[in-house]
Amino acid sequence: MFEQSVTTETAHDDPRKLSALIARASALAQEHGLTSVLAGLISESGDLVFPEYIQFLQSALRVEDGIYRMTQERAVIFLADVDPAKAEGVLDRLASDFHEQFPALRRPNFRLRLFELGPESEDVRMKDVLTQIFTARTLH
Repeated sequence: MFEQSVTTETAHDDPRKLSALIARASALAQEHGLTSVLAGLISESGDLVFPEYIQFLQSALRVEDGIYRMTQERAVIFLADVDPAKAEGVLDRLASDFHEQFPALRRPNFRLRLFELGPESEDVRMKDVLTQIFTARTLH
């Protein structure tokens, strides 16, 4: 008898992974004097390219970097040892690389918000990061 193993990939990661990612980023900043960035990427609802782009990023990021998928339209990217300007450049280059490798798909279109962690950063809480990188849109 043949048993088939089924794996399901969810649209988001376990919240403990985000907590660990933020703790690691904070520890690196304090212990090693590194400036790093947590970037919030937000796509429009129903964007079919964004999940593909997030999978691409998972394979393209350096070992010391990290990614956390909050929902189908939101992700947190940790870029170690970069300042905000460099982080924007890295993410722009990766978006261009994605478009070159998958020309049938449109270039990723997302909103980007950054949270900088420096050596002077105290213990950073998840709430601090999320409220800065995922600010709500004002609807007036």
